[in-house]
Amino acid sequence: QVQLVESGGGLVQAGGSLRLSCAASGSTFSIKAIGWHRQAPGKQRELLAVIRSDGSTAYADSVKGRFIISRDNDKNTVYLQMNSLKPEDTAVYYCWGGPYGYWGQGTQVTVSS
Repeated sequence: QVQLVESGGGLVQAGGSLRLSCAASGSTFSIKAIGWHRQAPGKQRELLAVIRSDGSTAYADSVKGRFIISRDNDKNTVYLQMNSLKPEDTAVYYCWGGPYGYWGQGTQVTVSS
């Protein structure tokens, strides 16, 4: 079993930055990729960025050039650096571990205009 715990959410003004963290524990050897998703009220959950076990990354067009996913293997932690935040980035952000589909509890990000 794997546990994922997100942190780092909060309230920020438009144009600001936040860094989210996803700390993994348990059977972390089973994780082949970590992704960040978000879900805004009334909208479907959206995949934003993923980092694979080989270190390769991929981003959704909506965040490409603004968000950066990275990891610290020693800390079993994946980060999402979010820059140039917009009000439409307001959502609950979730960490996901693949391929077995582990989810964290989510962290709220609110961007004020």
